[in-house]
Amino acid sequence: MHLDLALLGFGTVGQELARMLLGKRDELERDYGLTWRVVGISARSKGIALDPDGLDVRAALDAVRGGGTLAHLHEGPPLQDSSAFVEVCPANLFFEATTLNHEDGQPATDYVRAALGKGAHVVSANKGPVAFAYHDLQALAREKRVGFFFESAVMDAAPVLSVGREGMPAADIRRVRGILNGTTNYVLTRMEEDRLGLAEAVKEAQEMGIAEADPSLDIDGWDAAMKLVILANVLMGADLHPQDLQPIGIREVTADDVHAALAEGERIRLVCEVARDDSGAVQASIRPQRVPLHDPLASVMGTGALVEFEADAMRRLTLIQHDPLPDETAYGMLVDMINIVRGRHLA
Repeated sequence: MHLDLALLGFGTVGQELARMLLGKRDELERDYGLTWRVVGISARSKGIALDPDGLDVRAALDAVRGGGTLAHLHEGPPLQDSSAFVEVCPANLFFEATTLNHEDGQPATDYVRAALGKGAHVVSANKGPVAFAYHDLQALAREKRVGFFFESAVMDAAPVLSVGREGMPAADIRRVRGILNGTTNYVLTRMEEDRLGLAEAVKEAQEMGIAEADPSLDIDGWDAAMKLVILANVLMGADLHPQDLQPIGIREVTADDVHAALAEGERIRLVCEVARDDSGAVQASIRPQRVPLHDPLASVMGTGALVEFEADAMRRLTLIQHDPLPDETAYGMLVDMINIVRGRHLA
């Protein structure tokens, strides 16, 4: 199979993905019969490049790394924005890794909808479109018989959605519990290790590039809320909206709280949980909780994450991710592309 690819978003993740595609080109052809070329790149601050005959990906990486733009790689009339790019780009698979809008998932949701609508596969690392419009987008993908995959939207390359979707067929997933935000887990870890205050731990995380300049999306639980909504809607058939959760983050947790819990054989973690009650309704919550040291959640330190499934046919299954890096997000996108080539979206 040959794919013409487009990279919608060319920040850290998009660039890592481009490097990974180049590095694994021979492996992809040998093991999966997959050949590819990149026919378009749209970058918020670096411009747009489109060439139906294929772009020089290494030249694009060099231009961005050197502080330049993509303009010199573009063929044809100039394109004003990413919406115009999606409309005219001849790619049959779009990698979407644009900036997250936690309020409504736009404009990324419209980019995904437009790409699917023209019959292209979409692989997204963006939580927004999935958290706010999963059911509509998935229905459109099925109508067009194309893939809409988004493994990296929850735990980077960790195959959380793949396990639930493909690894547990005919299982009734009744409960999902876990740690879904690495920044808050890092902050809580540092509050425990060196008795740092919340502000100090956040500042350290920002200096390391773990936390954003405005960390409120993480600290107040909204990043975790979007991820939990994705798990609930995709794996449990729920129809939740991020605002339905009203998450309680870690903003009020102090180092004294952390050490008081530890003295009693517990750790404070930002626990995300969604479960189906006896009536069939799905209930979700995100809040700091004390968990005993023997609980798997207590073992996750630093920027790690964890998801635990409970189902009728498989009592408990736990996946733990250890200190992910941006190349793991890119790898999750690469895996999604491979699974589309395998036809997993048609199962």
